[in-house]
Amino acid sequence: MSDTPLHHNIDLPSGQAAAAILAAGVGSAALGVLALASDASPPINHILTFYRPTGALSGVTTTAILIWLGTWYGLGQRWHGKQIELARVNAASLILLGVGVALTFPPFMDLLQGK
Repeated sequence: MSDTPLHHNIDLPSGQAAAAILAAGVGSAALGVLALASDASPPINHILTFYRPTGALSGVTTTAILIWLGTWYGLGQRWHGKQIELARVNAASLILLGVGVALTFPPFMDLLQGK
């Protein structure tokens, strides 16, 4: 038997993972903001209606996906090969996820709109 350890502590850059995690939070928050905006504003609702049978939902989801992918790409390029503090990224992403969930929750949406 060898005395060499099976696992080596190798510090891999966390930038790519951090970019993916934070982009998910940003995309979730974008979905909530866009859903609220399209529900509260007829002009925004009209702008976000990409496919008439589904209404503004088509534009809300498409735009949120583009924001998510763009954020992921941008942060991934910026943080490539860097060590990023994941605890802060995870906390920010969870907060953004909470914003996205809250803004798509009908009673909360109605409260914000004064209904």
